[in-house]
Amino acid sequence: MRPRLLSSKLLRALAWLAASALLLLTFSLYTHPDFMLKLANQVWLCF
Repeated sequence: MRPRLLSSKLLRALAWLAASALLLLTFSLYTHPDFMLKLANQVWLCF
């Protein structure tokens, strides 16, 4: 039962790490307004 507990903690830590990396990537994109404008225009053109 011990290895299952370890793998569960490892998976939880990896999930938190992935979520944190995704948030940091998203927030870093806001420092590039030209990219955000281009992305917004592409999304707007879909409608």
